[in-house]
Amino acid sequence: MLDQSEQSVKGSEQSTYLDWNNSIGIIDKAFEKELFVLIIGPKGTGKTSLVREYATQKSIELKSINFSLRTRESHLIGTKNLIEGNIGFDEGILVKSMREGNILYLDEINAAEADVLLRLDEALDDRRQIVLKESDGRVIKAKDSWFVIATINPLTQVGTKELPPQLLSRFPVRIRLDYPPEDVEYQIIKKHVKNPTESEVLLGIKLANTLRQASAVEELYYSPSIRETIAFAKLLEGGVSAKQSAKIVFGNVYSQWGNVEFQKVNDIITSMFGS
Repeated sequence: MLDQSEQSVKGSEQSTYLDWNNSIGIIDKAFEKELFVLIIGPKGTGKTSLVREYATQKSIELKSINFSLRTRESHLIGTKNLIEGNIGFDEGILVKSMREGNILYLDEINAAEADVLLRLDEALDDRRQIVLKESDGRVIKAKDSWFVIATINPLTQVGTKELPPQLLSRFPVRIRLDYPPEDVEYQIIKKHVKNPTESEVLLGIKLANTLRQASAVEELYYSPSIRETIAFAKLLEGGVSAKQSAKIVFGNVYSQWGNVEFQKVNDIITSMFGS
């Protein structure tokens, strides 16, 4: 079984991803030239959706791990086990992926601890191999088809750290994925909502961008994601008023930072949607 922080997926459902800046084309060129890819951008801009869409289009198995302070070397490399008196070894997701030669997705890699990054660096250098010092010392060499995509969040986000230069250099293809233009975000929403009311949805997107810009300059603590503008449109579709939908999706979350923050955002909502 995979650790809870790991996933193995093969997509088969109809795509709802809109490749508005040709990121898939760039990833595919990197795949052809055996260059690892780093996707940089804030939470909620569709980084994971992009990686999943690429794996689906290529019909290649995707293995992924989401990094945090709780991620250990054993999640990547594996651990010894004892079955009926025999010592064995349960491979971690990094070793499995290298041996199988599929796509490995390293999500939020700059949230990992230094010792974890060190083992990754060992596997990602030009030799693309790793020594299983936790087991019998054998060398695992990646298949030629092995491909790695990583994402990082901006350093302003809590829990993130600057990647060591040598590890950063392992990902020479870098894609910056920010929030899309408002008209593009509306097209994304249309892939998730059957009959969105254009004027109200565009107003919700404008509100989201206002909050995103305020968060970028640290005037607010939180930046709404694309999934939240989709949720706003779905509530509208369900018959909830635009202002109420805005409060539910965009406004109420700020109450966790106190009444001043909450009132500031609700004043913005009132100014845009009326009293």
